[in-house]
Amino acid sequence: MNDKKKVLGRGLDSLVPAARGFAPPEHILPPAAAAPGEPVLDLPVDKIDRNPYQTRRHFDEAAMAELTASVASAGVIQPIVVRPQNAEGRYALVVGERRWLAAQKAGLSTVPAVVRLMSAQRAMEITIIENLQRENLNAMEQAHAYQRLSGEFGLTQEQMAQRTGKDRSSVANYLRLLKLPESVQAQVNDGSLTFGHAKALMVLEDAGLISRAAAEVLKGHLSVRQTEKLVHNTLYPAPAAVKPEKKQTRDANVREAERGLQQALGIKAQIDDHNGKGKIVLHYGSLDDFERLMERLMP
Repeated sequence: MNDKKKVLGRGLDSLVPAARGFAPPEHILPPAAAAPGEPVLDLPVDKIDRNPYQTRRHFDEAAMAELTASVASAGVIQPIVVRPQNAEGRYALVVGERRWLAAQKAGLSTVPAVVRLMSAQRAMEITIIENLQRENLNAMEQAHAYQRLSGEFGLTQEQMAQRTGKDRSSVANYLRLLKLPESVQAQVNDGSLTFGHAKALMVLEDAGLISRAAAEVLKGHLSVRQTEKLVHNTLYPAPAAVKPEKKQTRDANVREAERGLQQALGIKAQIDDHNGKGKIVLHYGSLDDFERLMERLMP
């Protein structure tokens, strides 16, 4: 009995090893969703700090108003996930920012939460994965999320693809968005241009050409297919008028093959055909483009 009293008398330190500086290996940490039977605590909302790794930057105001009204009426049904932040009893939000914000707007003093021990990298991965799975991020937000995983934690594109369940080529395409001119990135971010539009425009490579083409896309309300055609015409403008006897025309099949190569490989491609003989020239603008091209050609 005395031994039991000693254990109980130690309080939380005897039950949570992290209070003494120990954290379990990351590979055994639970996922973002609350596990059955996992303790749920009512934590003061003002003791929780915003997630520094939150990749979602825009919240739909109407949806937030609906959620706030629901929380004011029925409370927060699904607990948020936090991690201990310091010895002063503060917590960092990991999952559930909308619920936490709605609880504050609804005037609640506490919010149900699951406390998890995890590293900063694990918290960031969970934040990104949770948002990607719910498809809450726009294309630019996803691009910046992958950039943070790469820059702050040194993850390769292959590692990021494994952790998020995406194809490596998809990760590479999102990261390529960051090479677009800032004005075009802003247009992708606010939804004026889609991810498909951005992929087509990236083939141009030159910042000035991309910006001018993006302006034409917005002005003419062009579809992705029309944007691809615009890009092709920009790269391969129609030849200047010449005398009829010297006029040269390119086979429509050759032009279509060029367009297909550019769309499939994501780089500038040129076919020089002379009666069934010729050459194919592929242009790459960076080492990443070269490596991606080699992977496509020699999987």
